[in-house]
Amino acid sequence: MLQVEGIKKSFSGFRAVDGVRLDVKPGEIVAVIGPNGAGKTTLFNLITGILKPDDGRILFKGEDITGLPAHRICKRGMTRSFQVVNIFSRLTVFENVRIAVLSQQGKTFDFVRPARKLANPETIRILENVGLFDQRDHVSGSLSHGDQKVLEIAIALGGKPELLILDEPTAGMSPEETGRCIDLIRHLSAQLGLTILFCEHDMELVFAIAQRIMVMVRGVTILQDLPGAVRCNQAVQDAYLGENESTVCST
Repeated sequence: MLQVEGIKKSFSGFRAVDGVRLDVKPGEIVAVIGPNGAGKTTLFNLITGILKPDDGRILFKGEDITGLPAHRICKRGMTRSFQVVNIFSRLTVFENVRIAVLSQQGKTFDFVRPARKLANPETIRILENVGLFDQRDHVSGSLSHGDQKVLEIAIALGGKPELLILDEPTAGMSPEETGRCIDLIRHLSAQLGLTILFCEHDMELVFAIAQRIMVMVRGVTILQDLPGAVRCNQAVQDAYLGENESTVCST
């Protein structure tokens, strides 16, 4: 589904991403972890076309998408949510998702039919899938932080993705909201067949749902492997996980 081959990106001489390697198979849930400043969000910006790499290649479904703009990558079946909530806060929940659906369907410049009569079944289906249908008429800015993060995932689903990229999906959530988000990610993978790539600082969440994990430190890929192998890798423990994970492995 996705191959990242030796991607590099510098800002004013600082190498934020330095030859990263990553692969994601169809139907997988893959996590990217690493300390603050490791380059995770920059990597996601490169993959999704927000930034252009200085070197390396990105292949999506076997096609070279390196340097393509974000809207063209989205049309190919890759969408994302952001670390900071990015929604239309003055519109309703339903309107937020419908805009994404209309964009995917190429109907954002239809001046003949009113938007309220378009894309309703698809919008309803998405809201039901993420558990926001009962709040469809609420103004988005009035939602809790956790529900706003879920709404952003719903907006991403409006693009009919094959690969969904989530940048710290549980950031700022309460434990209860985090549990709901874990269940949602599992549902999207198992029931909808989505391939999911995410980065997250909550290690309990990562090891609970990721099928493989890629570890970044200072812009470099340390390794990508199964969760058990990552947990017990000495280089990963030294750079990121620390003593607690070392104790788990020794026992």
